[in-house]
Amino acid sequence: MEMSRSGNWLATLKRIERSVWFQGFIISIIVIAALTVGAKTYALPYGIDRAITYLDNFITVFFLVEISLRFIACDDKRRFFKDPWNIFDTIIVVGSLMPVSETEMILVARLLRVFRVLRLVSIIPDLRYLINALLKAIPKMGYIALLMFIIFYIFAAVGSIFFHHVNETLWGDIAISMLTLFRVATFEDWTDVMYETMEVYPFSWMFYIVFIFLTAFVFLNMMVGVVLDVMTRETAEEEHENQENHHQALVTQISELQAQVARLADKLDAQDNKKP
Repeated sequence: MEMSRSGNWLATLKRIERSVWFQGFIISIIVIAALTVGAKTYALPYGIDRAITYLDNFITVFFLVEISLRFIACDDKRRFFKDPWNIFDTIIVVGSLMPVSETEMILVARLLRVFRVLRLVSIIPDLRYLINALLKAIPKMGYIALLMFIIFYIFAAVGSIFFHHVNETLWGDIAISMLTLFRVATFEDWTDVMYETMEVYPFSWMFYIVFIFLTAFVFLNMMVGVVLDVMTRETAEEEHENQENHHQALVTQISELQAQVARLADKLDAQDNKKP
């Protein structure tokens, strides 16, 4: 009897934890938590500031209850902490329990409260999917970034050699030249830099056009292409996994139906044997 009650209680917790309204309520609390962090950056009246502090404490307790509920509802407790998102949520929630007072850990506590906004990523499946795809694309993006650095370095060296006497502030050495090229790559008043060098070198516009073509068009599109390629493969793998799960579920249902039919046939045979 007690085992039955415990099973019913656990099933109720699972239904609550997986329900759409509960997930929506958690998202609302996370948004409110983000608003309270932003509100604390303003100079507020004492009463409002006090109310926000109480609200922040309530949110902290709610997150603790919510993560505990998810842990209890999980069938495999060890598997719960094998999920990186569950570990992330646990660190954020436990870290938020640190009292925000004038102590040495005040900055850490405040930062963890700011990072509570990132829990939206762990709650919303589509955001988790995007972040996972981005993390898997980082290795390939790293090679593209290395190639970009090489191009920046070459153009910075050339720019420092030819343009250092035009403007020492922008082209004085290779480090400053790379910062200037970053300004050019982000289109931050890059024409002012180009026209200044064109007064001395009329054909220096080719230097900027080639650099912008490589960085702003070629490498940027390569970055986008890598992310899209990873997302496409992730989508294909997810669809394949869903198809396998669906196939396995169908096989299980068919096996159960066959077992039921076999049991029914046995009962019919037994009834036939009992007849005189």
